[in-house]
Amino acid sequence: MNPFSSGTRLRDMIRSIRACKTAAEERAVVRKECASIRAAVSDNDNDYRHRNMAKLMFIHMLGYPTHFGQMECLKLIAAPGFPEKRIGYLGLMLLLDERQEVLMLVTNSLKQDLNHTNQYIVGLALCALGNISSAEMARDLAPEVERLLQFRDPNIRKKAALCSIRIIKKVPDLAENFVNTAASLLKEKHHGVLLTGIQLCTDLCNVSTEALEYFRKKCTEGLVRVLKDVVNSPYAPEYDISGIADPFLHIRLLRLLRVLGHGDADASDCMNDILAQVATKTESNKNAGNAILYECVETIMGIEDSSGLRVLAINILGRFLSNRDNNIRYVALNMLMRAIAVDSQAVQRHRATILECVKDSDASIRKKALELVCLLVNENNVTSLSKELIDYLEVSDQEFKGDLTSKICSIVEKFSPEKIWYIDQMLKVLSLASNYVKDDVWHALIVVISNASNLHGYTVRSLYRAVQLSGEEEILVRVAVWCIGEYGEMLVNGMGMLEKEEPITVTECDAIDVIETTYKQYTADLTTRAMCLVALLKLSCRFPLSSQRIQDIIAQNKGSVLLELQQRCIEFDSILQKHQNIRSALCERMPVLDESTYSVRKAGSLPAAVSTSQGAVLDLSNGVGKPSAAPLVDLLDLSSDEIPVPNSSGSDFLHDLLGVDLSIGSTQTGTNQVQKSGADVLMDLLSIGTLPSQSSLSSVDGLSSDKDNSTSIGALENLSSHTTPSVQASSVSGGFAMMDLLDALPPSEKKLEDSGPTYPSVVAYESSSLKITFNFSKQPGNVQTTLVEANFVNKSSNVFTDFVFLAAVPKFLQLHLDPASNNVLPASGNGSITQKLRVVNSQHGKKSLVMRIRIAYKVNDEDVKEEGQISNFPPGL
Repeated sequence: MNPFSSGTRLRDMIRSIRACKTAAEERAVVRKECASIRAAVSDNDNDYRHRNMAKLMFIHMLGYPTHFGQMECLKLIAAPGFPEKRIGYLGLMLLLDERQEVLMLVTNSLKQDLNHTNQYIVGLALCALGNISSAEMARDLAPEVERLLQFRDPNIRKKAALCSIRIIKKVPDLAENFVNTAASLLKEKHHGVLLTGIQLCTDLCNVSTEALEYFRKKCTEGLVRVLKDVVNSPYAPEYDISGIADPFLHIRLLRLLRVLGHGDADASDCMNDILAQVATKTESNKNAGNAILYECVETIMGIEDSSGLRVLAINILGRFLSNRDNNIRYVALNMLMRAIAVDSQAVQRHRATILECVKDSDASIRKKALELVCLLVNENNVTSLSKELIDYLEVSDQEFKGDLTSKICSIVEKFSPEKIWYIDQMLKVLSLASNYVKDDVWHALIVVISNASNLHGYTVRSLYRAVQLSGEEEILVRVAVWCIGEYGEMLVNGMGMLEKEEPITVTECDAIDVIETTYKQYTADLTTRAMCLVALLKLSCRFPLSSQRIQDIIAQNKGSVLLELQQRCIEFDSILQKHQNIRSALCERMPVLDESTYSVRKAGSLPAAVSTSQGAVLDLSNGVGKPSAAPLVDLLDLSSDEIPVPNSSGSDFLHDLLGVDLSIGSTQTGTNQVQKSGADVLMDLLSIGTLPSQSSLSSVDGLSSDKDNSTSIGALENLSSHTTPSVQASSVSGGFAMMDLLDALPPSEKKLEDSGPTYPSVVAYESSSLKITFNFSKQPGNVQTTLVEANFVNKSSNVFTDFVFLAAVPKFLQLHLDPASNNVLPASGNGSITQKLRVVNSQHGKKSLVMRIRIAYKVNDEDVKEEGQISNFPPGL
């Protein structure tokens, strides 16, 4: 016999394929076999049709195309015998799916087989319909399936229940037809039928509120009795798994009870006793028992329950944390994160066990436990918890230090009881893992230090000690350099000594040595070296006896290959040699930085106008309010786009010491005004020529983050390229000569470019749990394009995860969405998500903006969607 004839048995073909040593040989065998099957199909070979279909199914499982055999399936299904129908239905389920148009042809055969007198053929039809039913087939065949739910044979009833689940998922409108018959299945004694009946009732409750209410009133007590019988049932070998009678039925019953009890106090009260019995009687030394206990905990947390039962459930999760199985511990941690919103006090009792999980060898356990610890922290336990975490930070793995450091910094900043404790904890973190600390964290630390005037001496001495022990920690060194530059005399003179401090002797040379060593050590870090130069300039006033040494250090670096450092050294050297009369004013301490304003900026929602005690608020063309007497530039908030407003006083040169936020000369609408004051040359210590326009300043940010040297140098080159022709100014009597700090260059005309019209912020959407605010701006010269910054704030007490914002606009608008800043929205307004949108209005001036939005997120692993329409855009967009 030809080994590839249609009469070849399936096992022979499988043996031939497995004997192939290469993929090419296998393809050749499959190709020949497929050719033989095609020939048999063309010849309408009825004798071997079932055998050919079996071969095609095996070939399909190997990944080869078998679409030419679809019609053969239908012919086998239409055959009268059970063997042919069995192969036909199996091929139908493997080779076709609900999207195939040919499936419409099988509906009539399915209907006939569902009414067949042979129960085995009925079972074949139910299996096929439950696997590949489309919505059209479900509508046509639903009456037959509903009738079979009351069939005499339990296997048919079980298959009919499974098929009904597929039907109501495809066509939820048909759910009401199955409610009564599904309720009758809950009285079954056969465990297989009971299992499928419970699952059918659960799905009916999910798709129909009427079905949910019906089952609550009619079936809750019956389900409680069934669960009690299962829990107390004697040993039955056909259902026993690890000494537990039918754990699958336990779990299905608990899930249905959870659905019925959610939001209904009466139904919840009815099931309290049996849930307590399941929680106490189930053994936890086997996986089957742990599965039941976990599902019981889920049910207790999901229903309207008393606090006593919730404590019992949380104690079960606490026992899970001591289990050796990582999977069990992980699901316990995950469940405790959800339980903390329900009963945080009960979860707090297991704090020690949770902390041990932070030190686990499994990375996923560590990360989940750390998230849970952060949720457990409050004002009462922050001291002990942060101490445990900082102690573990010293011995933790390198790959875990980043997450751990971030969480510790967040905890300390949010719950610190007093400033001295906050400073101490942050110094410990910086000493152990400062390379993992983000910029905004150490910026915030310096803001706190500047506000704690009674702790300046203590802080600078603590930092000096820390640098002596941990000089390799870059961020620690930066903070120490800044503090020594500001409060160096307190370090040397021992000012502000606290009772708990140990005396320390530091000379002026020692303080300068720290900065000089840091400058030489961090050759690749432009930010740290620039901060060292500024600190040295300030110390030249604080340490008059060491002024010459400081001048020598600065002069040695005037030839630096880095333009930023070279320019600073040249300018600082000029101040030290030629401008002694202004040096003391230049080197004054930074003013106290407003903590609340910095926190708002850090959250990305700085208000349009900020009033201070220094004067009235001025409205500038960019819409940002300015105080009339501008304070010193915040050396830490280097990413700020605010430009200090100069006046004609000689103190204006204090606006910028780091070359970041350059001062802008006063302007009038439509005109350029040349400054007449003799102090104009001091408006910017770091610019050689004239000042850049406002629009160019946003690109100058030499010290805002740890960028490479090329970024900083590129910013300075951009600064120097935006110069304007110098304008001869008349001489005016004043305290200073009209000369540049470097080479007596004449003053240059200051120009402030208009950044475009301003628009008020609007609350685009607000619900009980979410608030969305839109901020608008336009680029000059492009009136059709609107830049929108959306700010999302969570008003509820639950964390939103997997946060997604979608928007749609009419055809005359074009919309582009940038990625959101995060996909997790903290609870209770403790943070926000920002996302930028760009809208182009082709009908600008004729039609206003309108937008349809959809927000999707998860709360406690449950999907939530919100929709709305925005039509309150400001006019002119």
